[in-house]
Amino acid sequence: MIFRREELWINREQFGRDIVAGITVGIVALPLAIGFGITSGMSAQAGISTAIIAGFIAALFGGSRFQVSGPTGAMTVVLIPVIAKNGIEAIPVLGLMAGLIVIAMSVLGLGTIINRIPWAVVEGFTLGIAVVIALQQLPMALGVVKGEGDRTLQVAINTVKGAIESGFQLQTLAILVLTLLIKFNIVKIVEKLKLKPYVPASFSALAITTLVVALMHLDVAKIGDIPRNIFIWKGSSLTFSSSLITPAILIALLAAIESLLAARVADGMTHAKDKFHPNKELFGQGLATMAASIFGGQPATGAIARTSVNIRSGGKTKMAALIHSLFLLIVVLLLSPVFALIPLPAIAGVLIGTSFRILNPHNIREQLKSTWQEVSTYVVTAVVTITVDLIWAIFVGIALHFLLAQTKKRS
Repeated sequence: MIFRREELWINREQFGRDIVAGITVGIVALPLAIGFGITSGMSAQAGISTAIIAGFIAALFGGSRFQVSGPTGAMTVVLIPVIAKNGIEAIPVLGLMAGLIVIAMSVLGLGTIINRIPWAVVEGFTLGIAVVIALQQLPMALGVVKGEGDRTLQVAINTVKGAIESGFQLQTLAILVLTLLIKFNIVKIVEKLKLKPYVPASFSALAITTLVVALMHLDVAKIGDIPRNIFIWKGSSLTFSSSLITPAILIALLAAIESLLAARVADGMTHAKDKFHPNKELFGQGLATMAASIFGGQPATGAIARTSVNIRSGGKTKMAALIHSLFLLIVVLLLSPVFALIPLPAIAGVLIGTSFRILNPHNIREQLKSTWQEVSTYVVTAVVTITVDLIWAIFVGIALHFLLAQTKKRS
């Protein structure tokens, strides 16, 4: 059976809460989907179609009642070098291959094993991802061409050097700063003025900066046209290559790890007695990645930020995630010309702000109060994530965790 009745319906009152939660998550997901679609090297259209398709299918077939899936910063980190090397045209077949691998993991019962990754590794990985996402936004944030390099940190350094040499774009920087000011202060302003209904900070930041750019005729880069027909069939031009096997495995591993991490965090937030099913979640995520990639999107994962918003907004069934996808579809069909006007530095500001939320300074302080073994694992995993890549970071983190655990037993 795909899902139990209580996974979609508890009662009429909860259905109302799920509708509100779904719309709220949709508003939060929209700027993130646009941002990650652009940052990955694809397009805003690809990000939005991924949020709609993957969000719907992963909710329907996955193993978590709270999970909201779509394009994420972690997946973007993996996709950037893959697209740079193989081109956007490789994404459909990569998505199919990665999705099949994730489904194979599900069938083999590997979800239960992956779900036992040490928490220090998970936290270090999350910290590293947050830094990488912020660094990836520098070209859009500064209004310059992306610097050369094979690693995120190297690209970021070269991007800043290029900006210094060519001169900073003051109007671009002004929109970036305005976006960050709105994102971090709008909640306080709304609470002080007792305004209702509440609009999420990211959405507010994009709306206000778009209006400012239009009214003041500022010379900043914008998203550009987003076709209303966002679902583009890519299945007729699939070309398999053995060179895609390694990146497909990397994408599959990341999709599995991040999705199970998000579902695990969701269970921790809700203290739900009905825990998520790791292998069923992998099955849903595999299908979601395949479907999104074949219809013009990109590989997807469960998203911690959107899942957290869903829970905080009162979502308790899969209906909330399904409504989030339907809401995004309706908004895109009706308002795609408006999205073309959104300034790119505002998108960069939203993602940098999101990175800071993921960083969570309070959580960092708590992690650093742990045992030296846990702290070592946490810091090393984060550093490898930032300086090397995500998959190596997880392998190194796990190996170090068990090595230090054995050392502790012997002492």
